[in-house]
Amino acid sequence: MTAILETGGKQYRVAEGDIIYVEKLAAEEKAEVTFDTVVAVFEDDKIKSGAPYVAGVTVTASVVKNGKAKKIIVYKMKPKKNYRRKQGHRQPYTKLQIKAISLPKEKKAAAPKAGKKGEE
Repeated sequence: MTAILETGGKQYRVAEGDIIYVEKLAAEEKAEVTFDTVVAVFEDDKIKSGAPYVAGVTVTASVVKNGKAKKIIVYKMKPKKNYRRKQGHRQPYTKLQIKAISLPKEKKAAAPKAGKKGEE
């Protein structure tokens, strides 16, 4: 079973056991995080999609690590004007391991009650 969840303005397709890097979350390492912003769920040949989210579906993950990505250099320059600016940036991230994708429990249809003999 796989699901598409939304966090940090991005969407991620995940399955149980996957490791993903998302925008930094306010959670400590080894903490459990639950996402209820699930856009779609793929189960065997069935697809459930929401408008905008699928009701009752949650994705549970544990925080493996909080860190920063590699540094990128932002360089601005205007030729012949003596304008040069150099700036570095390291984007913070949270590394998650997906533990479970839980679906809502479906209610079984109640069987019609059988009447007493002779009643029809």
